[in-house]
Amino acid sequence: MRYADSLPEALYSADSVRAMDRYLIEEQGIDGFDLMQAAARAGFRQLRKRWPSPGSLLVLCGAGNNGGDGYLIAANAQRHGIFVECVAVAPSAKLSGDALKAFEVASRDSVPITEISDMPEGVFQEKLAAADVVVDALLGTGVTGAPRAPFSEVIRAVNQAKRPVLAVDLPSGLDATTGAAEGEVLQAELTVTFIGVKIGLYTGAGPAVCGQVVFEPLATQEQISGCSEQPVARLARWRDCQAGFPQRPLNAHKGHFGHVLIVAGESGFGGAGIMAAEAASRAGAGLVSLATRPEHVTAALVRCPSVMVRGVVHGSELVALIEKADVVVCGPGIGKSAWGQQMLQQVLDSGKPRVLDADALNLMATRAAIPSNQHVLTPHPGEAARMLGCSVAEIEADRLAAAQKIQKIWGGVVLLKGAGTVIATNANRPVVIAGGNPGMATGGMGDVLSGMLGAFIGQLLDDIEFASIAAASAHLAAGDRAAERLGYMGLLPTDIIQDLPFVLKQTDVIGVRDHREDK
Repeated sequence: MRYADSLPEALYSADSVRAMDRYLIEEQGIDGFDLMQAAARAGFRQLRKRWPSPGSLLVLCGAGNNGGDGYLIAANAQRHGIFVECVAVAPSAKLSGDALKAFEVASRDSVPITEISDMPEGVFQEKLAAADVVVDALLGTGVTGAPRAPFSEVIRAVNQAKRPVLAVDLPSGLDATTGAAEGEVLQAELTVTFIGVKIGLYTGAGPAVCGQVVFEPLATQEQISGCSEQPVARLARWRDCQAGFPQRPLNAHKGHFGHVLIVAGESGFGGAGIMAAEAASRAGAGLVSLATRPEHVTAALVRCPSVMVRGVVHGSELVALIEKADVVVCGPGIGKSAWGQQMLQQVLDSGKPRVLDADALNLMATRAAIPSNQHVLTPHPGEAARMLGCSVAEIEADRLAAAQKIQKIWGGVVLLKGAGTVIATNANRPVVIAGGNPGMATGGMGDVLSGMLGAFIGQLLDDIEFASIAAASAHLAAGDRAAERLGYMGLLPTDIIQDLPFVLKQTDVIGVRDHREDK
């Protein structure tokens, strides 16, 4: 998924965007059909920007305002001499209001309109195959749940045809609020969204089906400023976080940048701790220590000689190591045996700022919840499901709500991993992190993120929430840079670590906080 530089931070629910639309019509006096025409002009403009000389367009229209946008886009194309045809997937006899007006405009402009119910078998597939670009104006923000026939059949046929698709406002079948796709969902190459940016475009199935997202506000800031609707979340990117780090002074020393202790690596899982420790070092930590099983010490020192590595057998051996650290990362590869349980208990008892990941979360899911504002919890959907006692499908059905529920139970900062990373806290609106790619769907990526979180928190102890947002954003930015260099297939967590310095170098931003004496 690609993000336009002009995307705003505010993310809204479908209900809020519809309320904003009503506000513009009822309170600002903008005629609803004029607003629809503005949306159609904006959609057509973005279509021509992406595909400058399309030989033919096939516009698929539903019954509501989304369908009305489609009919007007077709009329615009007709006026510009582009061969265009509309397929009325919803019967035109059921159109009303502004959507009916749009249908009448397209008809007057001699746009060919065919009812899908009148097409002989195979004709629709032929039209799809002949189209240079398909415009999805089927289902808008008011539709939730799995699309029903004939919409589901049309969506399936479009996806099978593999034609370039422009989605009007959002891909049909995608929930604009949750990002869930309960049934067939249309795969777009470009999504042009209006009035307010919908959160569902950026989490859940959204990143996989939206393609590039472009925002067209349609109204001026002055016209919309009086609307009382509030965003449900905000969008964050690495470039938005960079200003939060002061430049390092020339007289800086390692004590300025935090001491991170990584507690990780049960027998057979030593790589998790090693990757987390190396990532913490590359993310700017002043000092990094690794507490792991003794058999992993040699491998850790060979891979990362700058890390102070200690083999530990019993939890009591952690006490002195934790005391020296500013922040502790616990969980990667610790397992669920007695060793892992001892390690976790010592970390929890310390009261130190901490990042809890992987088996630390699985172990916590079996215990009574003890809320704390000192931890960052980083579950993937499977771990989140165990923490909430539900299914992964329920987590993915509403990722924002799941992250908020975990935060309410356990406190602190919750970072729900997956497509469209969600960060929830008690104090501010949730944050959705932009970026990432399918090459990052491999074991060990979370270990790298944990190490980065520890490093950023160690440098920003006075703002754990911002440190978490910045670390997640930089992690995805490094993943995207690595994918540009290597492609998706075979991308490794260590590739992300290699690209980290280049991402962080963009504005020389890794920060300094004078919170410790030189050690």
